[in-house]
Amino acid sequence: MLDLIAFDADDTLWHNETIYSLTQNKLKQLLSKYRNTDTLEDDLYATERRNLHYFGYGIKSFTLSMIETAIELTDGQIQGRDIEQIINFAREMLETPTQLLEHVEETIAALSKTHKLMIITKGDLFDQETKIAQSGLADYFTHIEIVSEKTAGTYQILLDKYNLNPSRFLMVGNSLRSDVLPAVEIGGRAVHIPYHITWQHETAANESQADYFELEHIGLLPGFIETLR
Repeated sequence: MLDLIAFDADDTLWHNETIYSLTQNKLKQLLSKYRNTDTLEDDLYATERRNLHYFGYGIKSFTLSMIETAIELTDGQIQGRDIEQIINFAREMLETPTQLLEHVEETIAALSKTHKLMIITKGDLFDQETKIAQSGLADYFTHIEIVSEKTAGTYQILLDKYNLNPSRFLMVGNSLRSDVLPAVEIGGRAVHIPYHITWQHETAANESQADYFELEHIGLLPGFIETLR
């Protein structure tokens, strides 16, 4: 029934958004000596959205947005040593070991014996390559694609590249906006596995007419795939 199963990486195979959330809390504490930081989350997200067109996704882009937001919220009064601290936050993020989600390793190992697998992830090339290497999962995947954005057009280009029929393609991920709805739009199948934290940019309305499936955790995926037979 399936020629290929594709997986998102961040927050589908390993933890990612928790690292950003912890860093945002550090930024909030750092800036609290300058002003009230109750609106920091929304202010930072507004900056991130504005910068996506220029810097894309990933820790480096996030760092530039943190610095820009800090300058704006302090009316340019932030001190150089605090800018340096924000840069150190980024280094800590990049040095955080890749931690697999529960059930991931055994699930990917099992599915690789019966299906061709692919990673489709977006973000900074160096950062994503590092996490893939650290994960220990790379050898299970036939293809690994790091893209700048995940849209229906992106998925169609990848399916054309590998000569895949959308009806025999399954995408698995935690984001409705990036992993699920675009894959369904081109005629593919999709499984949504929610992560306990979702970046604002990845939220999307739960479209009841969209034909996708939802699982509590990735360990349930092999059994689900058997039902597709």
